[in-house]
Amino acid sequence: MSLLVVGSVAYDTVSTPFGRRENALGGSATYFSIAASYFTPVSVVAVVGEDFAPGDIDLLESKGVDTSGLERAPGKTFRWVGEYSEDLNSRETLDTQLNVFADFSPTLAGQHRSTPFLFLANIHPVLQLDVLRQMEPRPRFTALDTMDFWIDGAQDDLSRIVSEVDVLFMDFGEVRSFAGEGNVLLAARRIQGMGPRAVAAKRGEHGALLFDGSSAFAAPAFPLESPVDPTGAGDAFAGGFMGCLAASSDTGPDALKRAAMVGAVMGSFAVESFSADRLSGLTRDDIAGRFRQLADMTRFHDSGGNDLPWRNDA
Repeated sequence: MSLLVVGSVAYDTVSTPFGRRENALGGSATYFSIAASYFTPVSVVAVVGEDFAPGDIDLLESKGVDTSGLERAPGKTFRWVGEYSEDLNSRETLDTQLNVFADFSPTLAGQHRSTPFLFLANIHPVLQLDVLRQMEPRPRFTALDTMDFWIDGAQDDLSRIVSEVDVLFMDFGEVRSFAGEGNVLLAARRIQGMGPRAVAAKRGEHGALLFDGSSAFAAPAFPLESPVDPTGAGDAFAGGFMGCLAASSDTGPDALKRAAMVGAVMGSFAVESFSADRLSGLTRDDIAGRFRQLADMTRFHDSGGNDLPWRNDA
């Protein structure tokens, strides 16, 4: 089934211990749509400026991404400048220029309104809710990503849209902050009580925890010898997750676990280069091979026949 993402398309200038890239293609909708495109038809709704390079549109379209919802507005494209720490686990934002993104008000075309799978990437929660209201009929499955900026500054608006989605994507700290609960398990349960069926709590280099109903599932991060730039890894995780679900049309408990594993695979590819260089150049064999490796890393066969080796004199 087809998939729609509404979010940002941007140019990033990123510094990491492994180098620097200026004015590289980025944005939540970019990473998400490329990751998802390997599994299902995906359409992107976003805004760019007059400076947006035709070659970057060509890149998205070469992956089969529908860019008919990519609005070009007078002015400059959203730009972000950031620098990562030595271990890549934290970053500092040095400059943010919203430019045309500051006035972004997504209006869905007719062919996008009936898309069965919807991902609301990190934009103002009021806009996320407006997008959901434009969908006719209501999507079969809706997921949402957000950030601490909206948790701190627009919590009431965020709570309203969270109550209407199936899956909420947040970082570990954001889950705790939004729920007002220090324990992530209790925090996830509190958020589920607001409406979402599942919470995907991202943990960076440690993977993600998926809370679905009363169960929890750990999807580990794929271990990498040479990570380069973690920008967009969370969006690629969400793209793999939602792309997998839309491709199979299955949203049952096992399907969500599989989707989390696929998300971990796609996120790992995003980290291996600046921008979407690695993510956009994958083959099916690349993805399937890494998925099998990750599955093997998490598979455990108990040679003891499920009997623990208790001490005899206890």
